[in-house]
Amino acid sequence: MKWFYILAGMALFVKMLIMPNSEPNLSDMAIVETVVRETGVPNAVSGIIFRNRLYDTIFEVIVFTIAILGANYLLANEKPSCSIYQFKDEPSIILARLGATIAALVGIELAIRGHLSPGGGFAAGVAGGTAIGLIAITSSYQWMQEIYQKWHAATWEKISVLIFIVLSVITLSGMELPHGELGTLFSGGILPILNRTYALTKNIIYVF
Repeated sequence: MKWFYILAGMALFVKMLIMPNSEPNLSDMAIVETVVRETGVPNAVSGIIFRNRLYDTIFEVIVFTIAILGANYLLANEKPSCSIYQFKDEPSIILARLGATIAALVGIELAIRGHLSPGGGFAAGVAGGTAIGLIAITSSYQWMQEIYQKWHAATWEKISVLIFIVLSVITLSGMELPHGELGTLFSGGILPILNRTYALTKNIIYVF
């Protein structure tokens, strides 16, 4: 998978060299109005973020990779601890799982409607990852490992990243889906799909 990230980064670099961004004449129009019109979502922040998410995702993967390599190098001689700390008392478990339920519902809401508000997929990923994390600290390691393997979380992570990059490349190439009615749930063209794919990727990355 790391070779795919390297190739994606090289392709992005070549794209910036061969296809430089033109300088539009914005003297007669507001930038915010231009973004809203081109993206089909009422929130200009979401429009800018999602239309440029490919750049953010690739550089984010680079940061994560460097951090993992650094941690692996620094902790190479450390002996892993066999102690796993979890909530054992019933009130804490109930409260944690209640919080996980609320966080999961918030994450689903943000994944569905995130393209209409700032944050979107990023906030949905944080909420979803928090929900899974709360379940993890109240459940056994063996059970979480079984769930991870049963649902092939590692495979879904790679698939979601690939889908996101393909959709981003399609967007950068100038192809657009119908924007729909401004401000409605089914609006923004490809942006809602990018939002949900990004939320799924974040959920997996934050926890696992």
